[in-house]
Amino acid sequence: MKRILSQCIKELSQFKRDRLTLALAFLLPFITLLIFGFAIRLETKNIPLTVRDFDVSPLSRAYTERLFATNQFQPINHFSLPFLDASQDSQSQFSHPEEAIDRGIAKAAVIIPPDFSRQIKSNSISTVQVLVDGTDVNNARIIKNSIQATTRSFLRNSGLQPVADKITAYVRIWFNPGRKESLSIVPGLYAVILWVYPSLLISIAMVREKEKGTILQVYASSLSAVELLLGKGLAYLLIGISEALFVMGFGSLIWGLNFAGDPTLLLIGTLIFLADSVSFGLLIGVRSKNQNSTIQAVALIGFLTALLLSGFIYPLSNIPFPLSLVSNIVPARYYIEITRDAYVRGTGWPGIWFPMLMLIILGLLLFNAARMGLKRMQLSD
Repeated sequence: MKRILSQCIKELSQFKRDRLTLALAFLLPFITLLIFGFAIRLETKNIPLTVRDFDVSPLSRAYTERLFATNQFQPINHFSLPFLDASQDSQSQFSHPEEAIDRGIAKAAVIIPPDFSRQIKSNSISTVQVLVDGTDVNNARIIKNSIQATTRSFLRNSGLQPVADKITAYVRIWFNPGRKESLSIVPGLYAVILWVYPSLLISIAMVREKEKGTILQVYASSLSAVELLLGKGLAYLLIGISEALFVMGFGSLIWGLNFAGDPTLLLIGTLIFLADSVSFGLLIGVRSKNQNSTIQAVALIGFLTALLLSGFIYPLSNIPFPLSLVSNIVPARYYIEITRDAYVRGTGWPGIWFPMLMLIILGLLLFNAARMGLKRMQLSD
């Protein structure tokens, strides 16, 4: 135990003397928190929409107003269209609304026919043409569903629905009734940051000893592979805890996140997850020969899997086979469930016992793999 603590103190002393490593440990996670926290948005808003109203009736104008009253669409100012002459009247300027889509100025166009109100008042079907830019499949689906829902709501509220709905669903959103995106994005972002940076720091520290040749002193000493890994791991576990407090503190301060349940479970899960991250960094450091390959390995294996295969942005059910199998061994996947439970649901042990168990199992596997790799580097127990 004394040799483990001595190795830990030595690593912390080296860490404090390296200003570049200090910046890597705290400045980059903070920048990552700001960029991802503000840049990632799951709901599309302010979609540019142009409307061509051939009917120009009170009913068609009410329908147009209802489209923009959703606050999801943004009307296109026809005087800003570069292919139109501002001296023309609005009717002639909107004679070809599809040009706005072709030029990328609008994402959708709604064309109301001349007999719109007459057909509806006579209980006939009136067809409204909607053109949607399908270059972005997700946005196209959102635009289509939003316009269809708005149209149904307009007809129902205006008393124009031909057949009354037989079933009315009253939807209640639990845990996040205001649909705040920060409650989903920021807790998930904690997992990405705390998986990448602690593992990157310890893997670089491990490889640096190989490049400088100081690892030979360890080979010549009586220090075992487990003691070396535990000493280095303990030092960077403490650094990881500091990073977690730093990142979560700023996350709560900037986005106003509050705990939904007992924070003790988040504390326990964070310690286990940081141990997994440190073990992963040890494994990369043992297997790598230089810092360039270390950084590439952490970025490719660690960052991409934590970002794309953890459920942070995309639902796990959307991951195709066989990548869906890989997601089962991504520790960030299970830690995201713990953080979102702590900040959103607050269910406690009944909801997160399995993610806790998986983090423990994966951490033991990673540490054992690092130990086996280091034993082949002339270190033995």
